[in-house]
Amino acid sequence: MAEEVVLRFDEVKFEYLHKKPILDQANFSLRKGAKVTLMGQNGAGKSTIFSLIKKELMPQSGQISIASGATIGTARQTIAREDFVLSVEEYFSKGFETIPGNIRSRIAKALDAVNFDIPLDRKVGDLSGGQQARILLAYSLLETPDILLLDEPTNNLDKAGIDHLIGFLLTYDKTVMVISHDADFLNCFTEGVIYLDSFTHKTEVYVGDYYSVVEEITRRVEREQRENAQLEKKIIDRKEKVNFFAHKGGKMRKLAQKMKEETEEMEESKVDVRREDKTIRPFTIPVQDIVGEIVSIKKIKIIKNHEAVIKDIERSLRKKNRLLVIGPNGIGKSTLLRSLVSGKQEGQHILKGVRVGYYSQDFSTLNFQEKVFDSLKNSMADGLGEPELRSVAAGFLITGDLMGHKVSDLSEGQKGLLSFARLVLMQPGLLILDEPTNHINFRHLPILAEAINKYEGAIMMVSHMPEFVEKIRFTEELDLGKL
Repeated sequence: MAEEVVLRFDEVKFEYLHKKPILDQANFSLRKGAKVTLMGQNGAGKSTIFSLIKKELMPQSGQISIASGATIGTARQTIAREDFVLSVEEYFSKGFETIPGNIRSRIAKALDAVNFDIPLDRKVGDLSGGQQARILLAYSLLETPDILLLDEPTNNLDKAGIDHLIGFLLTYDKTVMVISHDADFLNCFTEGVIYLDSFTHKTEVYVGDYYSVVEEITRRVEREQRENAQLEKKIIDRKEKVNFFAHKGGKMRKLAQKMKEETEEMEESKVDVRREDKTIRPFTIPVQDIVGEIVSIKKIKIIKNHEAVIKDIERSLRKKNRLLVIGPNGIGKSTLLRSLVSGKQEGQHILKGVRVGYYSQDFSTLNFQEKVFDSLKNSMADGLGEPELRSVAAGFLITGDLMGHKVSDLSEGQKGLLSFARLVLMQPGLLILDEPTNHINFRHLPILAEAINKYEGAIMMVSHMPEFVEKIRFTEELDLGKL
């Protein structure tokens, strides 16, 4: 008996702008209970596929079939800013047209599935990034959906949170499709990959664990490149003979015509090699020349048992000092970075005149209504001009066609690359990095780590990705869980 297919894309075409397709004849199907990864370059259109599945968007042509009665749950990447004022209960209640009488018990069950205990009257905007990530996942589980769509579910989660999520997905008996740049996480449960090619706009389907699929794609590209190189050599040789015989007349000219037709067939038979994802260029973050104590922290607010507690500490940073802030989700790591940047917390101080390069996990430093070009221009240090701006932007795959778009039009991964481009142009004296790996393609991570490691100014960083942290030399560590 054939396994039941719960989702099918058949020759699906979609484009936001005329003649600029996102999908072109996309084909794939998901069987009941499948666990698959949706893979592709930043901005390729992975989130668009999710929106098509949820019928928030409609294809220009082709058909999207969903099994009769199948329910869909989605864990988005971020909570909408307008929802920050809602309580946890109010946020979950948005999932129902008519709020059921047992809403609290249903919320409790969903929160338990993601190993999270939080008072339901807490404001969503007061939660840490890791806590919000758990809320997003729990929201998608309210009705135990037949098709679960997860968009970067490990962002902001600590190791315990990621381990719990992996355990949950392994035992979840429904269909799951995941967008993630966390390769180790994906390899723990994925059994296939749907690859969205950002150049051809078509989908390719692979079976196997994540690392095996990545290796298979690499081998395929290398093989096709070799075959094309051999074919190209034959084509050049044939063209030279065609030119020679064409000038001889008589039978030779007929032979030349026949060889020309054969050469054209050979050119048509060349494989359209899928180009590998582009990787950002190696880069350097120039440093503002600062003398003296750049950061002073004498008081810090941490969260224990859902209550804020002020602790006295003595920490300071000068040039070349690097502080890694660690602790469990919800302890107050991001709150510390935000309060330091805002200057509103008593007992925390940044030296006057220091340019602060703040990478916020929710991209709150970006003006979403601003055009990409203006966002870059407004971050530039004195003395830089448009040539430097465009050169830096191109290194982060922000090309001319994106410059006129609003920041809000960018994918989350592209917003991350834009944020790093702004740091380069800013030439800061202090880097404050809150989960800088979120949304970033794993191919870019070694380059980001190297740039941060070479930065000559002061650094404060929060990151849930140990393998990324290990590539950066920190001079000290602040464990908020031990205060």
